[in-house]
Amino acid sequence: MDKLENFKLQLVILLACEILILGLLAILGMDFNFVLMMAGVVGFNVFLVIWVMIRYDRDKKSRDQNLARILGNDAKDALLFGEVGILVYDENLIVTWFNDFLADRGINLIGKKVSSWNPNINDLFIDKADVVTIEDGDYVYEITRKENSTVLYVKDVSDYEKLRKVSQEEKTVLGLIQLDNYDEVSQYEDESMNSQLNMKLRQPVFEWAKENGIVIRRVKSDRFYMVLNESIYQKILNEKFSILNIIRKNSEEIGVNVTLSMAIARGNKKLSELDEMLINLMELAQNRGGDQVAVKLNDSEVKYYGGNSEATEKRSRVRVRVMAKAIRDAFNEASNVFIVGHKNMDFDCMGANLLLSRIAQGYMKNAYIVSESGGIEEQCKEAMKHYAPEMKNRHHFINEVEALKLMKDDDLVIAADFHNPDHCNAPGVLEKATKVILIDHHRRSDKFIDNPLLVYVETSASSVSELITEFLPYMSHKVHVNAQEATIAYLGILIDSNRFKARTGARTFEACAVLRTLGVDPNEAEDLIKENIEEFEERSSIMRYGRVIFDNIMIAPVKTKSIITKTMMSKCADAMLSIKGIEASFVIGYTKDNTVAVSARSKGKINVQKLMEEMNGGGHFSAAALSRENTSVEEIEAELIETIQKSKQEEEENESNLTE
Repeated sequence: MDKLENFKLQLVILLACEILILGLLAILGMDFNFVLMMAGVVGFNVFLVIWVMIRYDRDKKSRDQNLARILGNDAKDALLFGEVGILVYDENLIVTWFNDFLADRGINLIGKKVSSWNPNINDLFIDKADVVTIEDGDYVYEITRKENSTVLYVKDVSDYEKLRKVSQEEKTVLGLIQLDNYDEVSQYEDESMNSQLNMKLRQPVFEWAKENGIVIRRVKSDRFYMVLNESIYQKILNEKFSILNIIRKNSEEIGVNVTLSMAIARGNKKLSELDEMLINLMELAQNRGGDQVAVKLNDSEVKYYGGNSEATEKRSRVRVRVMAKAIRDAFNEASNVFIVGHKNMDFDCMGANLLLSRIAQGYMKNAYIVSESGGIEEQCKEAMKHYAPEMKNRHHFINEVEALKLMKDDDLVIAADFHNPDHCNAPGVLEKATKVILIDHHRRSDKFIDNPLLVYVETSASSVSELITEFLPYMSHKVHVNAQEATIAYLGILIDSNRFKARTGARTFEACAVLRTLGVDPNEAEDLIKENIEEFEERSSIMRYGRVIFDNIMIAPVKTKSIITKTMMSKCADAMLSIKGIEASFVIGYTKDNTVAVSARSKGKINVQKLMEEMNGGGHFSAAALSRENTSVEEIEAELIETIQKSKQEEEENESNLTE
């Protein structure tokens, strides 16, 4: 309407200009016929404009009358029928008027701030949202603000929200349960013990499912398939998956080492896709040591619950022999072998690489250790310098650029001591490879090397050096490992097991015995990892920051800006575990100017991996870490204490559930 009124004004001005010009032409004595003709044109324009204005005013009056009639008689009923409310407010956001729809529901806001109804309405005025949804008693309203006006439109969406909630609660969820180590335990037991296993381990699974309304079917002696919905999932989630604690407690009562792993797939995907997701989730849960639940919603990240038990030794001699044969076959089919490790290689990674290089050479293959990219820990670097004459004559050490130049399509790449491609010291080699063998002992994370030819992940092993050492007797030829190579591998086992205190089984000592026969000198090995006086002083200064929290946990937040190496942090964390009564330790400090790291260690009762994962870190059950940029030691310390507090509360709730 305003634009049309402006247009009318412009037409009047235009006509006035035409009349003025016509008068000037007459005064100036222009040709009479020409002036007469122009006068006719101006007269026609005047007539046309007057006619348009009369018609416009007539139509406007008619339209205004029609709108007035409709709005006056039916607008109220129309808005009530459509369940639409209108709020009018002034420049101070004070409500000046609202329609009967809101009044009928007992909403009286006259003279009050709009936000007094619900604080979330403020989001409409600070450009945080175009639409907000609020709850008021039994009703749910959707509120929209009209731009450049002082009106809010209110829509009752209660029925829609009820339907949405019901739809959400009824979404299908698929699950898979695995009794870890059940087959190994029951295989050689008598009928009496198997009856106890069935009563104490399998029967509780069925009872738990029945109590929660879950459809469950046994697909193997130790595996069960579940069908449930989202509301049931939320219920068992709120109960912290109590079945984990039940199975763990019952296993302890009958003296067996059986835990429960669970995979749950949720979301809007097809059932076939959810089913496929389950298999990957179960593999994740078990590769992380079992006794936990892996949950995935559509394409979001996997969430883990539980994981309160250290991984148990599950690999058998048969599996070692089968894996050794598979690796042997892969060597025979390859032209060259490239061995990559993780960034900042340690003794375990280097020791495994040296053993793999000697195995490949035994099959007459060119073996290349990609170790001159990504860095090497200081002590390991010094040890390799000490053994440099022997090592350079027996191995090819190259960098990533050299490896990429040498690689061909049929070459084999072995990734040792890591499985996350982001951790690789030569990511280009990994991307180019068409055949990759993965050997690792870390708990599996969400990121994994794509399409590996062969995967051997054993979280119960102390180290990758232990796993590779077990392969040596099963190769078709004698693997010639000298004393220096065996010493590096031995140090990998020694350090990763925290001097045989963590993740150490009979197989660990057997691997060390094999390396001892190959020439390991324990005294020389100890000399290679001894601290110098500067390192001793640095470790002592870091330890002075230590303090005890929650009675059995020690943290050392180094709040100075001095840079600390990750190796030194891990040494300090290990040293704090030697203090009486301490079950877990955390060292926090700057590893770069703007990067804070945490080194976490545990004796086995506290899962430090779970704590670090809550803070977006990772690692083992008893050895984990975290690194984060653009933060401070104080912030990480506060977050760590809060995470530990939350974990302890969950443990107490789980224990109370078991007591009940």
